[in-house]
Amino acid sequence: MTIYDFTFPKLTGSDTLSLADYKNQVLLVVNTASKCGFTPQYEGLENLYKTYHNQGFSVLGFPSDSFLKQEFAEGEKTAEFCKLNYGVTFPLLKKSKMKGSEINPLFKYLLNEAGEKKITWNFNKFLINREGKVVHYYGSRTKPEKIERAIQTLLQDSVNA
Repeated sequence: MTIYDFTFPKLTGSDTLSLADYKNQVLLVVNTASKCGFTPQYEGLENLYKTYHNQGFSVLGFPSDSFLKQEFAEGEKTAEFCKLNYGVTFPLLKKSKMKGSEINPLFKYLLNEAGEKKITWNFNKFLINREGKVVHYYGSRTKPEKIERAIQTLLQDSVNA
């Protein structure tokens, strides 16, 4: 199994997103929440997405209410909140669990790949190279801006390869 074997429903509508569509891209996979102290990180995530998307980079957001129920019940409300407050245009997927037996299978896979035991809170981030390998795990306190240099390096490395 690889990261590219996963498919998830989008936050709104009936469409799905296949991670196979992101082969050869650098990814930042994040568990998000709309009512969290770290929610302003949406702005930094969107800035990274807009800055590097044309170079083969994407952010994938996975809303979750696993930590103190800090996400709206309805996907439409989450999508509206993210768009209106932070201008989010990167893909958001259907709300999912981030702990326990119902943990989103992608995050279970990413934790294993990163050598981590659990998602500790909202806005944990996994940086994935163009080969689909986790190169770094960042906790909630790491602001998106602090990841920019690593993203640039991964994008540059693939150009020079």
